[in-house]
Amino acid sequence: MATSPQILLPLEGRRADTFAEFVPGPNGPLIAALTDAGEPAGCILIRGSEGSGKSHLLNALCNRVQDEGRAAFYMALARLPESAAEGLAGLEGFDLVCVDDIDSIAGSARWEEALFHCFNRLREHGCRLVLSTTLPLASIPFGLPDLRSRVAWGLRLRLQPLDDDDKSEVLRRRAASLGIALPDDVRRYLLRRSSRNVADLVGRLEAVRTAALAGKRRITVPLARQVLDADGV
Repeated sequence: MATSPQILLPLEGRRADTFAEFVPGPNGPLIAALTDAGEPAGCILIRGSEGSGKSHLLNALCNRVQDEGRAAFYMALARLPESAAEGLAGLEGFDLVCVDDIDSIAGSARWEEALFHCFNRLREHGCRLVLSTTLPLASIPFGLPDLRSRVAWGLRLRLQPLDDDDKSEVLRRRAASLGIALPDDVRRYLLRRSSRNVADLVGRLEAVRTAALAGKRRITVPLARQVLDADGV
């Protein structure tokens, strides 16, 4: 594909997420479909609850494609101002475009129109588009019916919630990636004290790690309790 164009969007750096760090739990078929569908052009819509790992998967897919020497682009619509909608022009220069939080721009005529035309250009140029949403497609309050119909053309995948064993494995893998020793009792404590939201759970672990580094302390249940109590958890 052609060299990627200059994109005039105020983007944060893409996260270094990988599929190896993602705990699939009941989502093995989803990940297989996501990675297998990475070769041909087309559209995939991933739906999952807040903090379930949608952003992780989109970033991991972009990183894999880029590691293969192809061009990938990620953007989280919830973080972008409406004025950034014009920046969607030119994305057809990428092999893969991942768009997080499409439900966050529903009701914005400017964003919806820009995304609709972007979808058409990507399809015309044989690019692959992967979208994420918290809401079911039928419940997203798009004002542009044609945008809904375009998204409906693609494959729709549902990200299932993880059980506590899987969430414990999430903590273990995240701790390993951070290079820290996480005792089993601390892992169990974090699971009891944190919400069912995986992103929140990982955030608690990182807060405890930060406190341990700042105080030059080992990660223990008393330290975890102190951090979570201070955060009002």
